[in-house]
Amino acid sequence: MLQSNIDKSTDFEKRFESAGSIVFENSDTASKAVAKEIADLIRVKQAQKQPCILGLATGSSPKGLYAELVRLHKEEGLSFKNVISFNLDEYYPMEPDSINSYVRFMKELLFNHVDILPENYHIPDGTLSNDDIATYCSQYEEKIEALGGIDLQILGIGGNGHIGFNESGSLQNSKTRLVALDHITRVAASGDFSGLNNTPRTAITLGVKKIMEAKRVILMAWGEGKSNIAKQSIEGPVTNLVPASFLQEHNNATFVLDKEAASKLTRINTPWLVEKITWTDKLIRKAVLGLALHLKKPILMLTDADYIENGMSDLLADSGPAYDINIKIFNKLQNTITGWPGGKPNADDSKRPERAEPAKKRVLIFSPHPDDDIISMGGTFKRLHEQGHEVHIGYQTSGNIAVADDEALRFASFVCDYNDKFGIESPEAENIYKKAVAFLKNKKASEIDIPEVRYIKGLIRKGEAESTSYFIGLIDAQIHFMELPFYETGTIEKNPLGEEDIQITMDLIEKIKPHQIFAAGDLADPHGTHKVCLDAIFKAVKELKPKKFMNDCWVWLYRGAWQEWGIDEIEMAIPMSPDQVLEKRKGIFKHQSQKDGVVFQGTDSREFWQRAEDRNRETADLYHQLGLSHYAAMEAFVRWEF
Repeated sequence: MLQSNIDKSTDFEKRFESAGSIVFENSDTASKAVAKEIADLIRVKQAQKQPCILGLATGSSPKGLYAELVRLHKEEGLSFKNVISFNLDEYYPMEPDSINSYVRFMKELLFNHVDILPENYHIPDGTLSNDDIATYCSQYEEKIEALGGIDLQILGIGGNGHIGFNESGSLQNSKTRLVALDHITRVAASGDFSGLNNTPRTAITLGVKKIMEAKRVILMAWGEGKSNIAKQSIEGPVTNLVPASFLQEHNNATFVLDKEAASKLTRINTPWLVEKITWTDKLIRKAVLGLALHLKKPILMLTDADYIENGMSDLLADSGPAYDINIKIFNKLQNTITGWPGGKPNADDSKRPERAEPAKKRVLIFSPHPDDDIISMGGTFKRLHEQGHEVHIGYQTSGNIAVADDEALRFASFVCDYNDKFGIESPEAENIYKKAVAFLKNKKASEIDIPEVRYIKGLIRKGEAESTSYFIGLIDAQIHFMELPFYETGTIEKNPLGEEDIQITMDLIEKIKPHQIFAAGDLADPHGTHKVCLDAIFKAVKELKPKKFMNDCWVWLYRGAWQEWGIDEIEMAIPMSPDQVLEKRKGIFKHQSQKDGVVFQGTDSREFWQRAEDRNRETADLYHQLGLSHYAAMEAFVRWEF
């Protein structure tokens, strides 16, 4: 069984939970623990001379698991010759060699790297005629039954709580079948298919009944983006609106979560409702601000009765009365607000989020994609420059996969047509642009962009990033295109963070010797680029820590493209006027390839400029609701202590 060094909660602490859950520090540790349980099971079955029947999942959640299983095979001799596997699902229709097929996914991540027998792995067939699907699905289940059922079933979880492709509304006795995909599911997958219009509407999925019949079920969920649905599945009612909640009724099911995915569980998010706790400053702030928002009261209007009636009588006894606690939290929140993100010169900075000195700072803003800077902290970016700081921007990746094919075709065709019209002889156009045009006009769904197309797409995004930086007021010497190698695969799937990525990041930091680093802490990015880019910065900063200039360097984390910091987490809030909001919008509009139908929309149908404005306004509204000044918008930051 799974063992965690992180989750030591008692049954009492888990009394809000109706399904078993284990929380790990991170997904790497969790994936290794799950891999160990699978490996132990395989070996037990081998000793008993029996097959090990595994139910396998696809998607982002099991990638670390499969990588660890491959390592166990190659380095510790784990054999898969007695393993028989059944995958949960496959898009329909889907060719097995398509870059989006789960056949390809499983081969590239697991099957091609271990000694499982080809006849022993089964993945639903996306090439069947519609008339053959019902018979095929029945036979799929019969194969499982003939082997005695699934010994261990691995699951991920969709944003709407789906398991496999059993969407909201699926019944507990549902069988393997062809299903219509929920709009939320299709939107989440649309980035893989270069837009919603190209995303399959149907899929073949193992039914809930077969999942529930598995002897053991492990559901894995990583990241803040899964925190709300994890809480609903574990603590909410059993309902077909959230199919993962059915696992509450399984006698051997465990939700395996990293700390971000577990962050909304009652025992973690509001532990004072579960047991007596030691009230730290961080917990007090979280509890009081949460109470004020829950009761829709300004902080200073909270009463002793409010604390007592909402499970916070211990805090009142330790630090009360309510008036004293309220004043303390109000002042702390007020002190996060500043119009001087680089520090206010010649001012008392004892209660300000940033230092007054040096008055003119060197600032390095890291942007994972070529537009994250302006989307997430455009108002702060512009203000830093206007207040006289030396601002540099490091664009960490080219962002080329986020450019639609028709946009690249339009760009390449323009160059070719222009050269042809004016008789310009250009070997570069012949070798790059004409080749790209020919490829894009005949591109198939299963094809990866050729280098010439990736070059053009990167060029489009580079031009947009330069346009934004010029709009802010930067010059070329302050604009740095890092083109981290991990990103340049031409596919959604990226390479792991490498030494070269870290070295490039270190070189830029050492070149600028910044007093401030701003980095994207927006880890809900569905394709993980933000996470890899942030890891590169963290590793680089830690490596450079002994350098003298690093003693004066502070690291601030921003969000905004996919989510925002919680009000209790914010350590610096930069207010914006209505005019500044419009200026930020103009900066975002420089990224024309990312407007009017973004390739990587995620589950949020709004365009990025709309998301940014809404989130910035919502942050300002929260401050106002809590009793502070009302601004048009606010950009929020958290300081990372290294």
